[in-house]
Amino acid sequence: MELSNPILIWAVIGLFLMLAEIILPGGIVILLGAACLVVAGALATGLVEGIVQSLTLWFIASMVLLLLFRQVTQKLVGGDAHVDNTDEELDLFNQSAIVKQTIGPAQKTGRIEFQGSEWPALGDGTEIAVGSQVRIICRDNIALVVEPLVEQAENLTNT
Repeated sequence: MELSNPILIWAVIGLFLMLAEIILPGGIVILLGAACLVVAGALATGLVEGIVQSLTLWFIASMVLLLLFRQVTQKLVGGDAHVDNTDEELDLFNQSAIVKQTIGPAQKTGRIEFQGSEWPALGDGTEIAVGSQVRIICRDNIALVVEPLVEQAENLTNT
């Protein structure tokens, strides 16, 4: 066999793609390699001749194999089944933060430090002093709506 033999070329590409599945898991590359082996078999039996028919057969065989065996390979190979929280407001709710700029009274916007960055913040109508710890209630556009922590609120009412 010579190096320019199309049967050998298709077979080597097919085996290479099937072995590449070890490095690129997911079940697609192995099916593309199997389609190459189908083309090599068709060339060996004389069902197709030439590059145009070979590429057409490879394309059709790839699509058929992908449609038929994709679910099977996904079950064998697996995948990332982790689903993360897509609602960012749930991550904010009930978290504590520190007031960096006085919030309130009424609807006066202040600033809080939360997760290492500063955010605009709205209060519950009372004045919340700098350095106070607050609890995040929700988000209003880009501002976070906060209320003083219960312990601090009780200390303010007792004094």
